[in-house]
Amino acid sequence: MPQPLTPLDAAHARMVGAPEDDAARLRFYERIADGELFLLLEREAEGSDLAPRVFELEEGPVVLAFDTEERLAEFLGAPAPYAALPGRVIATALAGQGTGLGLNLGVAPSSYLIPAEALDWLAQTLQNAPVAAEDRPDRFHAPGGLPEGLVQTLDAKLARAGGLAAAALLAGVTWQSGRRGHLLAFLDARPGAEGPLARAAAEALTFSGVEAGEMDVVFLTRSEPAAEAMSRVSLRFDLPEPQRPEPAAPSAPGSDPDRPPILR
Repeated sequence: MPQPLTPLDAAHARMVGAPEDDAARLRFYERIADGELFLLLEREAEGSDLAPRVFELEEGPVVLAFDTEERLAEFLGAPAPYAALPGRVIATALAGQGTGLGLNLGVAPSSYLIPAEALDWLAQTLQNAPVAAEDRPDRFHAPGGLPEGLVQTLDAKLARAGGLAAAALLAGVTWQSGRRGHLLAFLDARPGAEGPLARAAAEALTFSGVEAGEMDVVFLTRSEPAAEAMSRVSLRFDLPEPQRPEPAAPSAPGSDPDRPPILR
């Protein structure tokens, strides 16, 4: 029975269907970074120490990952150890090792070999931190002129940030320095969530192909005058309420950002 198409299949189809479209290529890599992948291992994981199975191809060494467990099972035809990891974790762990990533090879429309240089680029892109700047807004206006892809990417990223803030507002802004652009304001952000939220906004810019500097990020409370002024002209993103916590389960490799897995 044919397996249903996945979001990664759709992103891959858009990329190969428009090879000159940089935005489609960026969105494909964003999907890899944000999705969960099932990495084929040489042996069972030992804590955070993972040993991916390495295949020597003409293009060089590669490890294999699949976007569903069913596809991994179809490729192998027999049980084998694997680890479920965010794509960004795999890219970061493999960066600089000269190893490529074989994605869904032979079992899906999105079968694709990602060379080591592309993984290095993805890892570097994911590590780019937002740059702090100082300016004061003079007036706000309705957002305009932004690519639809940026709005869609922001919506998708913020949908995965439930519980980190109450909402986000996107408005056009003219700064006191005379600079014009757009401002994304996170409302009532949870303490300690500023960094992850700012990085999510920066990644939305990068993977949408938007020039850096076209959107700034601030953190406000809903009662601040700036938040009230923005709310009258802005595009609003409501972040979902976090789900109720489930009973504690054994920690899977890669699930703790402070203890990333080691790929050997």
